[in-house]
Amino acid sequence: MNPNPLTEAELDRLEELLEADVFNGEAMRLDEVQALLCAVISSPQPISPTIWLPEVLGEGVAVADNAAVAETLELLMRFNNDLAAALLADQTVSPLLYPVDETAEEYDFAAWADAYVFGAGLGGDWYEQAGKHADDLSELLEPMFLLNGMLKEDAEKSGERWFAPAEEARLVADIQENLPVIVQALYNFWRAKRGGGTVQHEEPKAGRNDPCPCGSGKKYKQCCGSPEKLN
Repeated sequence: MNPNPLTEAELDRLEELLEADVFNGEAMRLDEVQALLCAVISSPQPISPTIWLPEVLGEGVAVADNAAVAETLELLMRFNNDLAAALLADQTVSPLLYPVDETAEEYDFAAWADAYVFGAGLGGDWYEQAGKHADDLSELLEPMFLLNGMLKEDAEKSGERWFAPAEEARLVADIQENLPVIVQALYNFWRAKRGGGTVQHEEPKAGRNDPCPCGSGKKYKQCCGSPEKLN
């Protein structure tokens, strides 16, 4: 395998190959692949390519003796290695983003975050594996759940109060701007756990549904543990 980082031309080629007929429209977009791989690389447990490749390419990954599949696999593995090297070196990864639609200037951060959350699920239950640091992990992951809409959906289902539109827009914009830092922080969280290091926090944290220790009377996740505090 070519040990060199992907060039811009090769990244464009990978994007093109993901749309090849052999994958029958089942392959992820390049932005989703990047997000999933960032989660896979960060996972507390090693995740074999035999696990994540079928999720990225669908059944087309099993097509033998196909030049397009072979080329796609090689480029994907190099892309994975490039992202792993960048995260290991604490070089924040700039997310590859697609427009929401052809006419909009808005970028699809929701798809990126959704693919990251899906990739995280391939490594088992992250909260369970975080153990006593599950609350720290929850704070790091909540921006992803805000971006992909899951946090709002859960609040609406449970009848909890949600942010006003202007405040929600401000929070989302802030998370979008800081997404590379959030991704790096999640990688560093699990790197510290794998290396036997400690995840630092200054004082014991309240549970997400406990009364906030600041005395506001709100739940912790709606006050000092709200998404605006995560960055």
